[in-house]
Amino acid sequence: MAEPLIEMKDLVKKFGNQTVLKGVNLAVYPGQIVGLIGPSGAGKSTVIKTALGMEVADGGDARVLQTKMPNRELLGRIGYMAQDDALYESMTGSENLTFFGKMKGVDKHSLPAAITHVASVVDLNEDLNKRVSGYSGGMKRRLSLAIALLGNPELLILDEPTVGIDPALRRQIWAELARVREDGRGVLITTHVMDEAELTDKVALLLDGKIMAFDEPVVLKTEYKVDTIEDVFLKAEGVE
Repeated sequence: MAEPLIEMKDLVKKFGNQTVLKGVNLAVYPGQIVGLIGPSGAGKSTVIKTALGMEVADGGDARVLQTKMPNRELLGRIGYMAQDDALYESMTGSENLTFFGKMKGVDKHSLPAAITHVASVVDLNEDLNKRVSGYSGGMKRRLSLAIALLGNPELLILDEPTVGIDPALRRQIWAELARVREDGRGVLITTHVMDEAELTDKVALLLDGKIMAFDEPVVLKTEYKVDTIEDVFLKAEGVE
């Protein structure tokens, strides 16, 4: 079997006296979309930041592309989209994409076509020459996602990528994620949109700092004897 693109073993993270992650185990393999779902404050972003080495783990182990993070050399192989948009507001959308494309090591001859493609996925081609300071919140999210998609990264790590995005565009984005999967690349996506969790290969339910369940959506629905992932989630939370 292929090596996992992300592997977390008994990951623990504390902030002061509070233990936010209590022994998280999670893996993402090539050709797989894994959804991480949980209520606000469950620790979804902390899972990602700790795996990427942006936060230091207090216990356990996390490896990304078989390497302990942070590791600058791997950044070009990972497409990361944070919850907070890290964009250059004084630059245009096109200038942001060009800058980040060069940072990721995208070949300069193929960069213009790559920018056109990712901008079309997020429906931003007509706004690329506008300054980002004039973008709405939803447009900034879409630009952040386009940046993450640049360079065909082996691994996409997306933290709530579809917040503030309309349903038609959300469908388009999921079609692109399906293409990423077909290419044999991997995706870890956090979401609180429960019907999106149905589109993943495996879904992890994060509650109170622990993974309560981790399996294919159809298996979880059978196990919990319910019809939707939302109902799985409510049952796991103890809400009848």
